[in-house]
Amino acid sequence: MATDAVIARERKRWKLYEKYAAKRALLKKEGRWEELALLPRNASPVRLRFRCQLTGRPRGNYRAFGLCRVKLRELALEGKIPGMTKASW
Repeated sequence: MATDAVIARERKRWKLYEKYAAKRALLKKEGRWEELALLPRNASPVRLRFRCQLTGRPRGNYRAFGLCRVKLRELALEGKIPGMTKASW
């Protein structure tokens, strides 16, 4: 499980990204690279990391659910994800 500080830092980056997304797109479209370089570094989409909503795990995430593979399996086996069942053939 990720520490609270890591999760908080990632949330801060997502907020900055959302705040500057329109301005960044406009500057890129117009080719104003000097002004683009003055935007905060954490506002760049490259610096974002998709994490599990429950644990903060950075790898093995399913975007459709917002969960890592471990928690997705646990919740599916408990029957807490509608329509998802264990495969058997």
